[in-house]
Amino acid sequence: METIFVSIFLAAAVFNMVMRLRLDLQMLQQNSYRNERYGKWLRTSGDVQSLSRLVDLLVVLLLFTPFPKVFTLSAGAVIMIVKGFSVLTRKQKKPLVMTKRVWRLFVEILVFIAIVASFGALQGIGFDHALRMACYVVAAVPVVSWLIVLLCNASMQPVERAINKTYVDDARRRLTAMPDMKIIGITGSYGKTSTKHYLNRILSEQFDVLMTPGSFNTPMGVVRTVREMMKPYNEVFIVEMGAKNIGDIKEICDIVHPQIGIVTAVGEQHLESFKSIENVQRTKFELIDALPADGFGVVNDDFEYVANRPVDNVKTYRYAVRNTAHADYRATDIEYDEFGTHFTIEGADRRLRLDTRLVGECNISNLMAAVIVAMRLGVADEKIKYAVSHIEQVEHRLNMKRTPAGVTIIDDAFNSNPDGSRMALDVLSRMTKGKRIVVTPGMIELGDKQHFHNANFGEHIAETVDVAIIVGRYNREAIVEGIRRSGALNDDSIIIVDSFAEAQQRLATLLSQGDTVLYENDLPDTFK
Repeated sequence: METIFVSIFLAAAVFNMVMRLRLDLQMLQQNSYRNERYGKWLRTSGDVQSLSRLVDLLVVLLLFTPFPKVFTLSAGAVIMIVKGFSVLTRKQKKPLVMTKRVWRLFVEILVFIAIVASFGALQGIGFDHALRMACYVVAAVPVVSWLIVLLCNASMQPVERAINKTYVDDARRRLTAMPDMKIIGITGSYGKTSTKHYLNRILSEQFDVLMTPGSFNTPMGVVRTVREMMKPYNEVFIVEMGAKNIGDIKEICDIVHPQIGIVTAVGEQHLESFKSIENVQRTKFELIDALPADGFGVVNDDFEYVANRPVDNVKTYRYAVRNTAHADYRATDIEYDEFGTHFTIEGADRRLRLDTRLVGECNISNLMAAVIVAMRLGVADEKIKYAVSHIEQVEHRLNMKRTPAGVTIIDDAFNSNPDGSRMALDVLSRMTKGKRIVVTPGMIELGDKQHFHNANFGEHIAETVDVAIIVGRYNREAIVEGIRRSGALNDDSIIIVDSFAEAQQRLATLLSQGDTVLYENDLPDTFK
């Protein structure tokens, strides 16, 4: 009879263990498989000492109590089944993607656990002893699974490097076989994804274009695009290049060797890893530094740390909406209406009036970079104008839509930064028909300036909106401090909630026809 209860407990413990490991691997994946970043998340999130792990520890201790085994095994099984299903049914903003790398790591972890359990089983005799030892080990794994993940991930690094090298070498061979293809790199603290989409739409009027999809902006994401999506007839390859450390952009450039480079912005983004804006500048300009002498660069002078960075290795065109003193191309005659934006791009040799459904200064800026490259590649003005007028808004990047109830939604939830949040609030401020409401958890990855920038963000919120809904605890104190410091918004207009689900519930009681809601950022599961 006891064997039956032991078996049931073991099945429940395995289920709970797998669910816990899945959650750990999800967090490791969101931290780019980097142990130092995952370790920092463990320290700051309190996950190691979480209630979930404490409950797992109590279940393990329960097995060693003098209570009847039937009771302890039954109670433990019920607890683990409930815990496992709570993880299984939890709504995730960015679920674990079961890539080949995750499968390799997961198998290694299971082998490690099996070896530990087998070692324990060998210390006694008989099937019942082996079964009990398996219960002890499997029940204990969720308590220390974070450590197992760290150790196994570290041990897999030589294997992953060897595998990645074969993929990179193959991608290089494919690119070498297409010497006539134009390769365009796009980087920047913000705006690179939108610029990529806009450029793809414009150039597709004349060329067969491939762009890196989604957020495939890492070296291996670019390599995967080349190996799985590139066709022999592609004429242009647009490569989005992301970075969180010095050398990240250079690593991508060493793989694809771009002839054209766009720097959309240099700002205080990812300061936790970069430490200073000077390091951000150095990293973003790794793209321009990598260009050949017969190529050209396009850089955004609206950002101080772009405008003050000289370029002498390649022909470079500077563009601007605000800081136009030394710009080769400027945006002028900007007009907004219910149909979108109308503006003119002026350069030394070109003047082009454009109409777009997009709104916001940031979108004008991103369009300018795309149009300048299209001009340099010989795309006719009429084709550029047609493409720009038909560009769709990129999802979650200042995307605007209206609900059947007459409420305008401005979706800027992909990420947030000091400059981008200011521009989004400026767009919201132009909406005057009803209440202006912002829903935000604030900005992240700003290092020592995290509190400073979120407090400033709060000040700008107070001067722009009628209602502020602050989501979560991560930046709550700083944002509210900034709102109150401004004095432009009373406490009744500040709503504090713990989740976006709760924010939606509160919104439902506030909204009426003509109102506008700005969703500014949506933090991943690694933040609370």
